[in-house]
Amino acid sequence: MAEYVVKDVAALEALYGAPAKASLIKVARQITPLYRKWIMASRLCVVSTVGPDGTDGSPRGDDGPVVQELDETTLLLPDWRGNNRIDTLRNIVTDGRISLIFIIPGSHNVVRVNGTALVTLDPDLLGRFEQKGYHPRSVVVITVAEVYSQCARALMRARIWTADDESAGLPSIGDLLAEQEASFDGAAYDSGWAARAEKTMW
Repeated sequence: MAEYVVKDVAALEALYGAPAKASLIKVARQITPLYRKWIMASRLCVVSTVGPDGTDGSPRGDDGPVVQELDETTLLLPDWRGNNRIDTLRNIVTDGRISLIFIIPGSHNVVRVNGTALVTLDPDLLGRFEQKGYHPRSVVVITVAEVYSQCARALMRARIWTADDESAGLPSIGDLLAEQEASFDGAAYDSGWAARAEKTMW
């Protein structure tokens, strides 16, 4: 396989050719009115970061817009309760580079944001995200470098919004945990998950 590895950008460009005009003109350096409309309609995004220990990709969801706009070059992402691994936050604190993919159910298109981020405990920003008396522990402040749409081919190929439910027979999270540590009670973890989630959603 080694002889087939592509090792330089020139070889890639020769293989793929010039990008289409639409893929170049779609890039904005700030949040435009139409990109704003899209992003504010999204309740789910995938956040990618990089740090000294590697990369991380993490889904972030909310009951309403997953982010808020502070201004046309700044987005705010609340960090709601999770598993306390803080992989995303750890990377942001040590590196700062970030990418987000905003997803809307039913649409095969997505919107991508690239930029830099920091983690803040500013009480005014925390207060913007109050949910049922709860606040996020921190807020990720994202400075937008570029925002652009992504064509629909990937989601169309996956039939993500039209496929039947394919989750039957998949291993549960408890199964996956027990596979890693045989003494872990995966069945108990699974049976108690719904109640734990209800109490710790925010």
